[in-house]
Amino acid sequence: MIRKRANMTKKTIRITLPSVAALLLLTGTSLLAQVDLSGSWAARNYGDALGVNPGPGPLPVEYFGLPLNEGGRARALLFDASQVSSPDRVCDPYASSYILMGPQGLKIWNETEPLTGSTIAWHIGGFGDMSPITIWMDGRPHPTTNALHTFAGFTTGVWEDDVLTTYTTHLKASMVRRNGAPSSDQTTMRAHWARHGDLLTVTGRIEDPVNLDGPYYMTRVFQLTGGAPTPSTGGPCTIAYEGVPAGAVRHFMPGKNPFLDQVTKYYNIPVEAVLGGPETMYPEYRKRLKDTYVIPEKCPNLFFRGKDGPPSCGQVGLYGRIPQN
Repeated sequence: MIRKRANMTKKTIRITLPSVAALLLLTGTSLLAQVDLSGSWAARNYGDALGVNPGPGPLPVEYFGLPLNEGGRARALLFDASQVSSPDRVCDPYASSYILMGPQGLKIWNETEPLTGSTIAWHIGGFGDMSPITIWMDGRPHPTTNALHTFAGFTTGVWEDDVLTTYTTHLKASMVRRNGAPSSDQTTMRAHWARHGDLLTVTGRIEDPVNLDGPYYMTRVFQLTGGAPTPSTGGPCTIAYEGVPAGAVRHFMPGKNPFLDQVTKYYNIPVEAVLGGPETMYPEYRKRLKDTYVIPEKCPNLFFRGKDGPPSCGQVGLYGRIPQN
């Protein structure tokens, strides 16, 4: 009986070892494909620095490269930057796509399942103008269409080799560019998070059937910091009087936006190009302008205008370069 049980044990081992080895191999491969995204990441303006904060940022009417449709363009031209100074709007955050255009770095950490130790979620800390974000990795479905929409939205993620692909839905209406180019509550964002050493590249594809005639792509680079850790949350927002009374919604009436031709005056770019559209996203669009475009004179001195005296060429302001009158 003892010999028979021993033989059975050996036979069982011979049968199950290949399966166990294969299982371990597959598990190991899956885990090795993942990348540790945790840490403090500082924003680096290796890309479109003029279009993001803390760079000069976009001019008030600077929509080239945005696939705005007619309705989205009309909505954008109503925007007055001073409306964000209204006391009831001072503390409104941006939607989570602000990761791709904001000045702050990212604090990222993972949440593990207590029994298996597997990562069930990645967390991205919030700051003054963006809500904290949770990326669910446990396969849960997105909520129904009429579920609560927030500025953080609802995000799920999956590893594709060593790149984390995320999908965000249920966002509140916000901006797709900081000069009032709108994003609706039907906006979705698919992003790819790729780490290369101490650099983290985030590429986002934003789709909005209400305001955009096609997908809009943005890319941002972050660098792992070795100093003090980035806070996982911003300080409390303080509502203060910034020159706009409570309840006021500052805006421009249709056809009355005073900044409509600002980019044209400074860069000689035609207004129809400045107003954006799907065709302005591609290099081929330059061929339509090459016969009529005139390169503006070089501006040797571009600086913040002081209290007294005009700038020699232009002024760097909150939304970028402001030409002389």
